[in-house]
Amino acid sequence: MTMESAIVDEERSTRRPVLSLRGVSKGFGAVQALTDIHLDVYAGEVVALVGDNGAGKSTLVKILAGVHPQDAGTIEFDGQEVSIPSPAASRELGIATVFQDLALCDNLDVVSNLFLGREITKGTLDEEEMEKRSWSLLRQLSARIPSVRIAVASLSGGQRQTVAIARSLIGDPRVVILDEPTAALGVAQTAEVLNLIERLRERGLGVILISHNMADVQAVADRVAVLRLGRNNGDFRVPEVSYEDIISAITGATDNVVVRRAERLMEAEESAERSPEA
Repeated sequence: MTMESAIVDEERSTRRPVLSLRGVSKGFGAVQALTDIHLDVYAGEVVALVGDNGAGKSTLVKILAGVHPQDAGTIEFDGQEVSIPSPAASRELGIATVFQDLALCDNLDVVSNLFLGREITKGTLDEEEMEKRSWSLLRQLSARIPSVRIAVASLSGGQRQTVAIARSLIGDPRVVILDEPTAALGVAQTAEVLNLIERLRERGLGVILISHNMADVQAVADRVAVLRLGRNNGDFRVPEVSYEDIISAITGATDNVVVRRAERLMEAEESAERSPEA
């Protein structure tokens, strides 16, 4: 199989991505973290964002989460150009981010963590309604939580990840970003989280999965977007790409096939525009 055969095919161009980045760049002083990044995420699709340390994955996630503004480029959501000046703006837009540290309150129970900052009230806290909605959401995700009234500190790593992901869905997002969701988890807990990611796809959400674990990526991702030194270095369909091809793109053993393909498409479009209509 050639690298070209693993590139996302042309039929994807007939669909409109829910999230689209074009030419996004970001620098911090003399350090250029991202340069001319292009990325599309479609509804009902898991896109794995991979790359070595320093590739720019975290910076890209923080731009989408509203932590850092991009210096250049555009972000489109549902075909409309948008700005993401703050985390609140990111959530309101329909992007939910689950960072690696999860940001859970260990001393609170599952219900309290799910609705922290979004409590349902009827003069006072409506504990019954929040508990009802908690169970409903967890059942939709096929989550294995023994009780929504158990303290988060008592849960396993996989169950804690489940709570963090479930909390991100409270605002009905269109895109969910998962930052290393299986890091430091055992085999059974990892399987639980990967199953949860598949449930998100089945719900029609676009999922961006940041991971260093290629086995996890190949298990649940539909596409793999590779970053290297802050630039795109490959966009592949998982069924058509090998582990070795992905590693080659991560380490720089292959050229930037995405850039070369974009240049060819641009040349073809310009040629068509210059040609008289038949």
